[in-house]
Amino acid sequence: MHFTIQREALLKPLQLVAGVVERRQTLPVLSNVLLVVQGQQLSLTGTDLEVELVGRVTLEEPAESGEITVPARKLMDICKSLPNDTLIDIRVDEQKLLIKAGRSRFTLTTLPASDFPQAEEGAGALTFSLAQGKLRRIIERTSFAMAQQDVRYYLNGMLLEVSRGLLRAVATDGHRLAMCSVAADIQQDGKHQVIVPRKGILELARLLTEQDAEVSIVLGQHHVRATTGDFTFTSKLVDGKFPDYERVLPRGGDKLVLGDRQALREAFSRTAILSNEKYRGIRLLLSNALLKIQANNPEQEEAEEEVLVDYNGGNLEIGFNVSYLLDVLGVIGTEQVRLILSDANSSALLQEADNDDSAYVVMPMRL
Repeated sequence: MHFTIQREALLKPLQLVAGVVERRQTLPVLSNVLLVVQGQQLSLTGTDLEVELVGRVTLEEPAESGEITVPARKLMDICKSLPNDTLIDIRVDEQKLLIKAGRSRFTLTTLPASDFPQAEEGAGALTFSLAQGKLRRIIERTSFAMAQQDVRYYLNGMLLEVSRGLLRAVATDGHRLAMCSVAADIQQDGKHQVIVPRKGILELARLLTEQDAEVSIVLGQHHVRATTGDFTFTSKLVDGKFPDYERVLPRGGDKLVLGDRQALREAFSRTAILSNEKYRGIRLLLSNALLKIQANNPEQEEAEEEVLVDYNGGNLEIGFNVSYLLDVLGVIGTEQVRLILSDANSSALLQEADNDDSAYVVMPMRL
C-alpha cells in the first residue's frame, strides 16, 4: 500500500472516524483505524463494536492498493501537528506504516486488516432519504433529554419512529421528555420504531454538516446505517421497548401561558443561582399576566424574579427542576414559547408558540 494525500484531506475524515474509537480497549485492534486503498479511493474505518464509521477520500495521485490498521490517535496527532498544506506520503513496509511529510519521518506499528471487525450486513427493513439539516434538527432538539447511565438501558438512547411521510425522534430520562418530528419522503404503512444508543446518536449528529445534502438511512433489524457523501455510519440498535410516549404527553391542560423565550430563559438562569445545588428546584407562581419565579437553598438565600406573560387563568403554584426548563428553552427556536399547565401535580407541556413540530414534557417537583 502506498499513497500521497494533502494533510487537510486526511485530517477531516480521520478526526471524525477517530471520534468513534474508544481510548481504552479490550482488543488492541479496536484502538486502530482501518486504512484501505482501492484504486483512487482511500477509506478509513473506526469502530468500538457498537458504532462504526467509514470515511472516504478520493486520492488525486495514483496509489498502490492495500489495507492495514494503525493506531488511530497517534495517526491523528501526527496529522494535526504537521503544518497546513503539507503533502503526506504513506506506505506500508514490512508490517510498519511509514509516514513522510516534508522533513518529518514517522514509523507506526500496525495490525493486519483481517483482525479488524466488520459490522455485519443485516437485512435492511426500511430505506429512506432526507436532508441532513432535517435529521440534525430533530437530533439537536431532543438529544439533551436522553438518559446517561440509567439501568433502564433503553432510555440511554433515542427512539426514531418512522411512519408515512414522517420521521420522529423521542428521548426521555424518566423526568422529562423531548419529541420532534419532520416531514420526510417515507413510504411506510404503520409505525416502525428503533432505539439508537446515545453514542450512536451523538456521532451521527457530527456527520450532518451539510444542511441541504441528502443522508440515506437504512433501518435494519439490529443496525441503523446512515450514508452521506463521504461517510457511512453504522450503529447497533438497543434491544428493548421504549415507553409509550403518547401516554406521557399531558392532555387537557387548561392553563395556557405565552411568554418571551429569552426573558424567561434569563429569569430562570438568574433564579437558578440560588436554588438548591443538588435538586435545582424553583417555584413558579402564576397569576393574571404575571409569572413569579422563586428559589431558595439550605443556606436560607432567596431569589425572586417577575416576568410579564400572556395569561388570564386562575392562580397556580408549581415546582420544577430549573435545569430541565433551561434545557428546553435552549433548543426552542421561536421568540415566543407556549407553556401548558393544569395543576401542581401534573407535567408541563412546552412548545414553540406557533407550531407543534416539537413538544417537551417536564415533570413537576414537590418543593
